[in-house]
Amino acid sequence: MGEINMQNKLEMLRIFKVVAESANFKEASVRLGVSPQSVTRAIKELEDILGEPLFYRSTRNTTITEFGKQMALKSESVIDQIDALLQRTTSPNPLRVEGLVKITMTSLLGRRYLLPALTDFLKDHPGIKLDLRFSDLIDNVVADQMDIGVRIGFFNNNRNVARRVNEMKLHIVGTPELIAKTGLPNTVDELFKMPYTNLIDLNTGRTWPWSFANTSNSFSTAPAFVTDDPEAELAAVLAGIGYGQLGDFLCAEYINNGKLVTVLPDQSPTPWGIYIYRPQRGPVAERVRLVFDHLVKTLNNLNLY
Repeated sequence: MGEINMQNKLEMLRIFKVVAESANFKEASVRLGVSPQSVTRAIKELEDILGEPLFYRSTRNTTITEFGKQMALKSESVIDQIDALLQRTTSPNPLRVEGLVKITMTSLLGRRYLLPALTDFLKDHPGIKLDLRFSDLIDNVVADQMDIGVRIGFFNNNRNVARRVNEMKLHIVGTPELIAKTGLPNTVDELFKMPYTNLIDLNTGRTWPWSFANTSNSFSTAPAFVTDDPEAELAAVLAGIGYGQLGDFLCAEYINNGKLVTVLPDQSPTPWGIYIYRPQRGPVAERVRLVFDHLVKTLNNLNLY
C-alpha cells in the first residue's frame, strides 16, 4: 500500500467516528453521503494502519471492538479540536477569530501611536490575544519568533514580506532659550561648536551619526549629553541642555506648540522609512492578517502635524 497522506488519515478518522455511532456500515454510509464500499475501504485501511480490528462485522450489525471503543474516544477529541481550529482560522466573522499574535515594534513609536490603536482593536476582536515586544534592538532571533514587526530605518531582509507604510522625518531642534543663549547656527560646523545631544545605537553600542542633506554624516565628538534612551534625549533637549536631531514622532508636538524650534531646516536628511513586515512562512492566519491590516491602516494615517 502506498503512503497515506495526513488528509486521508483525517478523513478515515471522520468516517470511523460516524461508523462507531451507527448500527452498521450501511447506516454510516447514508449519514456520510458516500457509498458503503467507501466506508468499508476506509475502515479496512485504518485497521491496516493501526494493526488492530476496530469492528466485528456481521451481515446485519457491526459491533465495535474494545480497541475500537478506545480509538473512538481518542478520535472524537482530536476531530473536535481540528474542526474548531479550522473554523476559527477560516471564519469571516471577526468576533470569532481567535488566537495569539506576536508583535515586535520600536519602543517610542509603538508605545505612543501603535499601542492605543491595538488596545482599541482588541475591544472589537475579543478572541485575539497580543504579545507585544517593545525594543529598538534588531534581534533576528526574536524577530523570527514574531508574527509581525514594525521597524524604522532601512529594510533589506529578504526573509520577510515588508511594506513601507510611512516615513520618519529628522529635525534639528533646540529650545528658544538655547537659541537666545548660543545664537542661531547657520552651518553644521557652527552647530557642532554649540552644546548638542547624542543617542547611542543599542545595536552597536556606538553613538548614532547625525545625518544631513548636503553634508556627509557626522559622528559627534563632544556632546553635552549622551544616552541610550530616546525619551531621555528628548528631555535633555527640552531642558535646553543642547540641540538634538530627533525623529518627528518624538518632537512634532513640541515643534507645534513652540517649545522646540527647528534649526538648519535645509539640512534635514532624507526621511527614514517606517516598515511593517511579517515572515515568509506559508499562509497567513486570519488573526495575523487582521492585526497586520489594522497596523498598516494606523501607520498610513499617522499624521503628526
